[in-house]
Amino acid sequence: MGDPETTRPDETGQDKERKRRLVNSYIALLQSELLDSRWKAAEALADHGDETAVEPLIAALNDPYVDVQCAWALGKMGDVRAVEPLIETLTDPKAPVRKDAAWALGKIGDDRAIAPLTALLQDNDDDVRNAAKAALETLQKKKSVPAP
Repeated sequence: MGDPETTRPDETGQDKERKRRLVNSYIALLQSELLDSRWKAAEALADHGDETAVEPLIAALNDPYVDVQCAWALGKMGDVRAVEPLIETLTDPKAPVRKDAAWALGKIGDDRAIAPLTALLQDNDDDVRNAAKAALETLQKKKSVPAP
């Protein structure tokens, strides 16, 4: 049994409700007219890691002002629902979006990303190619680790 002074109690119902309201407010900010608010909301949602944010972040991948942040956030969250939308994002005209989508796919670790990431090794941007290579290496390492 842990020391009551140092043991963190489980999250209370009140804490869960506060977190839910906070996440919902960040989700709402993803549609704000204020660009900086949308960017910060995507970043905050990644930090909270709440699965209710995955679908709104996927939808926001089409927003040219927060697409990079949303790709990064989805990778940080690691939810497989983001794999197909991130694969589609690999063809975005903006190199930073392609780069972060490649990174995110590596973090998620789903085999569906192997072929699109392999194609990205021919990208005209060095950072995108490097991100694709790193993502493929991460996927390979995950495949070589036996399941417990």
